Amino acid sequence: MSSQTDQIDPQQLAFDVRSTIGELARRLRDEESALPQPQAAALGLLVREGSRTTAELAEHQHVRHQSMARTVTQLREAGLIRQEPHPTDGRKVVLHATEEGIAMLQEQRRRREDRMAAAIESEMSEEEQLVLRQAMALLRRISRYPKP
Repeated sequence: MSSQTDQIDPQQLAFDVRSTIGELARRLRDEESALPQPQAAALGLLVREGSRTTAELAEHQHVRHQSMARTVTQLREAGLIRQEPHPTDGRKVVLHATEEGIAMLQEQRRRREDRMAAAIESEMSEEEQLVLRQAMALLRRISRYPKP
């Protein structure tokens, strides 16, 4: 039989999930990041989803075009992205991640995963690790919930 204290408040649970995942993401992002967050986010988008224009990157990241143009310049000067003329609009350029950019992002992700793996191994029992693995399926499911 369920008592009042056993009832789950979905709103509170949503807050807890969002704030905990946000804290984890910030801690991982802030530790020994090879790139400032705006650059890592733009490069990550190019690696995950493919080529974009500066305007498309700015729109996706919810920043002004001028801010993204600075980020793009920094990434290009570091050799992490390259640009080519847009195939249909001569006023635009299309941005692509370079092999060096992809390798840097993969290395940064690997370091973060190594840090998380070490924390999981040292802080959790085998039973807790199993619960976490099961929770991942639930988190994936709610992450795919339709947008309002």
